[in-house]
Amino acid sequence: MSIASVDVIVTSPGRNFVTLKITTSDGVVGWGDATLNGRELSVASYLSDHLASMLIGRDEDRIEDTWQYLYRGAYWRRGPVTMAAIAAVDMALWDIKAKKAGMPLYQLLGGASRDGVRVYAHASGTDFEALSNAITGYRELGFTAVRVQTGVPGLGQIYGVSAAGPGVRYDYEPAKRSGDRPAEETWDTRQYLNHMPGVFAKIREEFGTDLRLLHDGHHRMSPIEAARFAKDVEPYDLFWLEDATPGEDQTALRLIRQHSTTPLAIGEVFNTVYDYQTLITERLIDYVRSAVTHTGGITAMKKLLDFAAIYGIRSGIHGPTDISPVGMAAALHLDLAIHNFGIQEYMPHNEQTLEVFQTSFTFDKGFLHPGDQPGLGVELDEEAAGAFEYTKAYLPVNRLLDGTVHDW
Repeated sequence: MSIASVDVIVTSPGRNFVTLKITTSDGVVGWGDATLNGRELSVASYLSDHLASMLIGRDEDRIEDTWQYLYRGAYWRRGPVTMAAIAAVDMALWDIKAKKAGMPLYQLLGGASRDGVRVYAHASGTDFEALSNAITGYRELGFTAVRVQTGVPGLGQIYGVSAAGPGVRYDYEPAKRSGDRPAEETWDTRQYLNHMPGVFAKIREEFGTDLRLLHDGHHRMSPIEAARFAKDVEPYDLFWLEDATPGEDQTALRLIRQHSTTPLAIGEVFNTVYDYQTLITERLIDYVRSAVTHTGGITAMKKLLDFAAIYGIRSGIHGPTDISPVGMAAALHLDLAIHNFGIQEYMPHNEQTLEVFQTSFTFDKGFLHPGDQPGLGVELDEEAAGAFEYTKAYLPVNRLLDGTVHDW
């Protein structure tokens, strides 16, 4: 048996997704997620123009060899486009292998290490009342952990805060369908640093200490600013502070560690284990935040998390709605199988997306399970996908109050 065909499907049921379909000579179909938010067509081109022809005729069972062939054979290694393309191939081949074995993927990864996967929701609000309403709504749905993002007085629309009003919002999507240019947001770190600790104080006063609280700095602080922030929020027992500083500078985490015991998570913009090497061996982080979709797939992510486990570092796999249900399923199978699981990000996809992608994973009392269908447990309806044409959408650009371009 061998790979008979490779197809790239771009669809936009509310937001853009790139999905790889690999079909074997005996008709088994595997699906892979290749979505790179705001740069989707770059990965679609990489797959269709460069990788598809290289895969035809290859043995679909040689997953490790295929991964090395695509990574080492290209010479120009790493980067989000390359690694998302490799991830899609890898997911699809694992999907095929598990389907042929007649079992869910997690069984091929060593079986379940737990009964379910704890997930966190995204609670946000332009003010505290709206934020409180969102947290209350998620608790009523059974969530035991929430990521908290809120508006900052004096600033307009900022990252992670739904502009749609108060209440529970699943469908926050920062990629704006705004023509040929990205939207621009305004930022002031000083106002943020002065505002957020008080927000956490009020949350703890209202909701108590049992609720797990997470927060995303989204790369916007300098090392000393992040050190101050991490220290200021220590009394409120954050589950983690995510992406406090830009991910490119691994040494910045040393300064934060010197000043605070607040757990740190980073890595959603990372693409390989080499981005983590210093962070893991020096124990500068507590959680690995990469997406399976952007880090070379199941093969690479399993190795990365096994490496992290040696140093007592746990998983916190990236999983908002710019990861398709295929990518989410891949994460859940890994979450269920690995020993050093921490928590899983979870934003349920909208109804249109779930018309295109039929899923088998289930939510119950704050926990997800990938289901027991053979393979990843997700199938794509190509006819439904064809009804949603690609629409150009960009993530925003961020500027300081004086107009200087800042990290987004």
